Amino acid sequence: MVSVPFLTLASGYNMPQVGFGLWKVPRETTAETVYNAIKLGYRLFDGAYDYQNEKEAGEGVRKAIADGLVTREEIFITTKLWNNYHKKEHVLKMAKHQNDTWGLGYIDLYLIHFPIALEFIDPSEFEFPAWWVDSARSGVALDKVPIAETWQAMEATVDVGIARSIGVSNFSAQLIYDIQSYARHPISALQIEHHPYLVQSELIKLAQENNIAVTAYSSFGPQSFLELPPDFSDKAKAVGPLFENECVVAIAAKHGKTSAQILLRWATQRGIAVIPKSNSKDRLLQNLDVSSFCLTEDEIKSISNLNCGLRFNDPGEYLVTSPLRIFA
Repeated sequence: MVSVPFLTLASGYNMPQVGFGLWKVPRETTAETVYNAIKLGYRLFDGAYDYQNEKEAGEGVRKAIADGLVTREEIFITTKLWNNYHKKEHVLKMAKHQNDTWGLGYIDLYLIHFPIALEFIDPSEFEFPAWWVDSARSGVALDKVPIAETWQAMEATVDVGIARSIGVSNFSAQLIYDIQSYARHPISALQIEHHPYLVQSELIKLAQENNIAVTAYSSFGPQSFLELPPDFSDKAKAVGPLFENECVVAIAAKHGKTSAQILLRWATQRGIAVIPKSNSKDRLLQNLDVSSFCLTEDEIKSISNLNCGLRFNDPGEYLVTSPLRIFA
């Protein structure tokens, strides 16, 4: 079995540097997918309330534990608070609800999914693809909730033992500085879109200088968005696949690795965690094997030089009727 390195979080807990991302995994196959990934060596699973497959993911983990493949302590679960539940009276309730849904006793890492608050929707009404829209599916409805209120409620999830570590996703440097000015519990992690077309080097420097572990999502750039509706896929189709990029392909050939492995190693060698997924057993194993070789500094620089600030997960663009310009 491939040995996966760990990152030590500011909370003191260890997080595997390579995990399995549950975004877009169909609900009906999630339990089996998670179980099989554990058999192959995956220990970190990155979920979210928005993905609407937490119950099934928890079933897959519990089956693996019951079958003696792993213990609960060997599994690391990341999940996220969705935008409709930022008020202090909702955060703890949602954390408890999500924890009960996973059915694993506690959440290893709980993140604020986006730095934006939407009006409350009763969880019983929130079924995919409710997504960013309101319960009537008519539009985006903002709410007036400061990040300070949400973060302090996130800290309560640690105080009562629901979450072991807390962090943020899709946050800017300014918001991280703001949270640090009043945080009782540290920001343990920052999850961001990160690939050679969107390097965000200064944001990563800020996080790492402040002992905030960075997790990259969409490590393969446009590949993750090709199958989505046109508001996502048009941009992805307009650029060349990173798997076929001349620079990436040449480096892969030199090391005898796949383009995917090169893209993942470009991140992990720089101290960043990754959460790719695949339906192929061979590719799943290859994605785990991203610490058995090293890129040269020149290779890392040449891949980083592909940066063009191209963001694919941008609600300022795909929420066409009510854009939320979070990344402006």
